[in-house]
Amino acid sequence: MSGSPGPLTGPEPLPGPDGATAPRDRWRFVRPLAHRDFRMLFGAVVLSIFGAGMWAVVMVYTVIGAGGGPVELSIVAAANAVGLLLCAIPGGIAADRVARRILLRIVELVNLLAITSIAVAGVFGVVTIPHLAVVAFVLGAGAGFFFPAYSAILPRILPPAQLLAANGLEGAIRPALQQAAGPAAAGLLVAAVLAPAHAAWGVVAAHALALVLLLFVRPEPPVAHGEEREAPEGVRGVFHDLREAVVFTLRTPWLLWTLLFATGWVLVFLGPEEVLLPFVTRERIGEDPRLFGFLLAVYGIGGVLGSIVVSSMKLPRRYLTVMMGVWAVSTLPFAVVGITHEYWLMASCLFLVGFGFSYGNVIWGTLLQRRVPRHMLGRISSLDFFVSLALMPLSMALAGPLAQVVPVEAIFIAAGVIPSVLGVLAYLVARMPKDEIDHPLDH
Repeated sequence: MSGSPGPLTGPEPLPGPDGATAPRDRWRFVRPLAHRDFRMLFGAVVLSIFGAGMWAVVMVYTVIGAGGGPVELSIVAAANAVGLLLCAIPGGIAADRVARRILLRIVELVNLLAITSIAVAGVFGVVTIPHLAVVAFVLGAGAGFFFPAYSAILPRILPPAQLLAANGLEGAIRPALQQAAGPAAAGLLVAAVLAPAHAAWGVVAAHALALVLLLFVRPEPPVAHGEEREAPEGVRGVFHDLREAVVFTLRTPWLLWTLLFATGWVLVFLGPEEVLLPFVTRERIGEDPRLFGFLLAVYGIGGVLGSIVVSSMKLPRRYLTVMMGVWAVSTLPFAVVGITHEYWLMASCLFLVGFGFSYGNVIWGTLLQRRVPRHMLGRISSLDFFVSLALMPLSMALAGPLAQVVPVEAIFIAAGVIPSVLGVLAYLVARMPKDEIDHPLDH
């Protein structure tokens, strides 16, 4: 791979002649940036995530500016979720059939055109709720195609030893940009312009720059003979691809049971976090919106630091044990969030939850890229994506009504403890200790 000589491109530390281990590689976290194609790709992802964070705010105020209320906002938000859910699986199939860099460019171009249509309509004062819903659907569908392709292209442009750091970089910038910097920038922009839709030009600029960077990503290196498999063409080929990925998942215990664990985690955890936490904060701490906003910020900071810490080290030799262990333990503090009246304790627990979730998530993304055959990585990534989304609406729909008949404290305790139990169950049933010993990974 390209890259000028320097501290980022130097050799990995090796044991000395006396068997002593060399000092820890202080550049490990940023080493992937030494590769030109990754710099272009990562820069595009940074801009795209920043644009998504801006759009979350611009969309809300554009709906309001178009005369909409909570119902209309729900319609637009639901359109985005539907687009994402419908395209997660097709996006993975496409990522295994189409050149990944071409797919990323197409998605970014479509995103750019969709947002530009809102910005132009805002100039003429003709933004409507149906228009916003269509754009939200397109953006959701684009995400369903973008991230499987991004996950599948990384092992093709980076050495295996740098995948953990690359996933850590993405895991660190996502909460920082999508939950903090992007919305903050959009808030300032919305306040500075005459109409909320005019702020969409800022989102347009982010996606335009992302597209430009993607144009500089070079073709992937040629694959080794026999690495890629020919798939049947047409509709039959699509079903063949999907069946192949599903069969591989069912026959791979560590993969299957981690996905089942994730399904259970989403069902019991996300509803209380997204729906009940704002009301718990308001009732026990105070009505100032900044109090809840700060909790979300602390949760995001925990995620950023978790990603940085894990990607600054080597992939653990007992990688499945560490991943499942961190996930299982890090949900427990969420039980405390539901029973405490102390703000500092609530914030500390959410920091730990965010730290542990991102820590394990970076390892998980790296394992997919290193242990799943490259020719089906896009499909497996999309299955992971789909599983993470499928029960999210159900979890959120159940949280509110459940809180009417079950004490909130009990719901939070269950949300903290059940994932831990599911994690231990998945770890044992899939025989993960034996699996990771039988399949060691280079570090």
